[in-house]
Amino acid sequence: MDISEVRIKLMNDPHERLLAFCSITFDVSFVIRDLKIIQGAKGAFVAMPSRKLMDRCPKCHTKNHLRASFCNQCGVRLDENRADKDDAGRARLYADIAHPINSECRELIQQEVLKAYQDETISAKQDGYICRYDDFGEEDYARLSPSYEEDSEETKAPAETAGSESIHIRKNNQVFRIDSAESSQESSPPHHTAAEQPESDKVSSNESESRLRGGDTFGSGIV
Repeated sequence: MDISEVRIKLMNDPHERLLAFCSITFDVSFVIRDLKIIQGAKGAFVAMPSRKLMDRCPKCHTKNHLRASFCNQCGVRLDENRADKDDAGRARLYADIAHPINSECRELIQQEVLKAYQDETISAKQDGYICRYDDFGEEDYARLSPSYEEDSEETKAPAETAGSESIHIRKNNQVFRIDSAESSQESSPPHHTAAEQPESDKVSSNESESRLRGGDTFGSGIV
């Protein structure tokens, strides 16, 4: 069995342990995807494609990942240390989907994949570099539905008057008017100005002086 092709997809974050994804082809006949190149304490190594291990909630029977502290369905608290341990005492939280069954095959895969990774890092620095790894558009941005674009459409109309700062917003086929604080204060003058104040409410300076002279001071009417 020979590895006929290796394709690499480099990761751009230098602070992450995940260096790249890759796919390998055996004998131009069989492809395995989503292998990972991870930076470990002793250097880079190849991790096989895997899936999360799960178990069922004893109350509602919903599946939950072994790391889950609460059930995703009913919310009951689960034992956080319920996962089985390997020989090194680490929790077994993932299971390989495809993996070699002997050390010779594992060494062959790791050697070819790491070599292809080094070559890819050199090619990525050249002009016109194109990644050959096919991710089926998983990194592309999805298109918004036409209904969402219509609902979120917002148009601003010019102010009705020179001193007005009102804004008209269209949303969900309705038009809303928003006035700024300054314009609302200017558009609503006080109820009565000094000139328009009723005569009965006005007190002349002469009257106020006569009241003071006549003893009409604070507390004068209290017996």
